[in-house]
Amino acid sequence: MGGCKGSTGPSSINPKNGKPYGIDFPLITIGDIVNAQRHLIDHLGINKLLLVVGGSMGGMQVLQWMTTYPKRIRSAIPIATTLKHTPQQIAFNEVGRQAIMADPDWHSGNYYDHSIPAKGLAIARMIGHITYMSDVSMAEKFGRRFRSDRAPFKFGADFEVEGYLHNRGDTFVRRFDANSYLYITKAIDYFNILNGHSLSSIFRGLSAKVLVIAFKSDWLYPTYQSQEIVKACKLSGVDASYCEVNSTYGHDAFLLETEQESQLIGNFLNSVCNGKGAQTP
Repeated sequence: MGGCKGSTGPSSINPKNGKPYGIDFPLITIGDIVNAQRHLIDHLGINKLLLVVGGSMGGMQVLQWMTTYPKRIRSAIPIATTLKHTPQQIAFNEVGRQAIMADPDWHSGNYYDHSIPAKGLAIARMIGHITYMSDVSMAEKFGRRFRSDRAPFKFGADFEVEGYLHNRGDTFVRRFDANSYLYITKAIDYFNILNGHSLSSIFRGLSAKVLVIAFKSDWLYPTYQSQEIVKACKLSGVDASYCEVNSTYGHDAFLLETEQESQLIGNFLNSVCNGKGAQTP
């Protein structure tokens, strides 16, 4: 919910006027997204989920399930995520939002009958993509190599890494809605599963087994944030384990280290189904 590929978002048609919602779309939270998922499983007649699993923003949804509907899940795997956004994480998202809103084609969110704010959205994606990688992965992938097709020096994309970021931005513009970017990043920034509660109380009453996965080179969602999730589980008496994958891919690792994640998740699910304690392979 709130995206451009899901149920309802800013680009969806407002039945009151027959036009896209734009920024008239209400502010949404991670809790709203999870509530929508809960309505879906109710409609399907599913009383309990074997597993809720997700990375990054998806990991936040897992944490929301763990706190809001603890009796409706049997196990959970939050991956490369956090209990709440830090000022630095909020700051990166705000720069992206400002890039979109500063684009003259944004038109205060009413651009659906005009040119889309392509430059602003592309810049927002470029900023985000930098945070998804690591210093090591960038060095290995690009080094300081120049593009073979670079033009004479005029502040163009001379280095391979610059060309890559431009390509990522341009590709993103063709498949994503700028207003959805604003709403989704705001939902992530507002996420705070603690919300005034103590670390030892947020998962109280949760009987599900939990596996927390983090990646060593992830500096967007650093490992200490995943360790804090494990600590909260342990303080609440939750059966939780932790695995830190030694990957150089940065935050992107949760999308790229599929072989290791598959093994971890498979073994964890076997322990859940066999009724054994959650053990990290």
